[in-house]
Amino acid sequence: MHPAFSIIFFTSAAGAGYGLLALLGLLAPFGLLPASPLFGLAALALALGLVVAGLLSSLAHLGRPERAWRALSQWRSSWLSREGVAAVATFLPAGVFAIAWLFLGSGVAGVAGWITAAMAAVTVYCTAMIYASLKPIRQWANPWVPRTYLALSLMTGRCC
Repeated sequence: MHPAFSIIFFTSAAGAGYGLLALLGLLAPFGLLPASPLFGLAALALALGLVVAGLLSSLAHLGRPERAWRALSQWRSSWLSREGVAAVATFLPAGVFAIAWLFLGSGVAGVAGWITAAMAAVTVYCTAMIYASLKPIRQWANPWVPRTYLALSLMTGRCC
């Protein structure tokens, strides 16, 4: 199998971005990150920048990107659609988390951070399930794929 570069970039960039977003969402409410607004702005910009770059790469991979919105309507039966819905839905709590962390304080940031971390994990899980559901590729059709994707997302997010 020879995956397209855009898919490799999407999986790597979005995975790292969601991993960093999850770590920020989990650690910031406990005061385990620098309190500097500059750090928060840089970390959130990096995380969301990686996510957006990955999602744009995925969109560019489609044969007809103008029809991408239709993929979101199949969320009951398609892991690709679930991933798209989760990716878009993650931006709402991430935005609230960013505003709260940078401007409001730890109370609202804590709840929004935990929701952001959970939504980031759901999105990465959906990405993993796209590959795990490919029956013709025996190495991917196993229960370790989602666990590995989640672990790699956190590891690459930590390295950012």
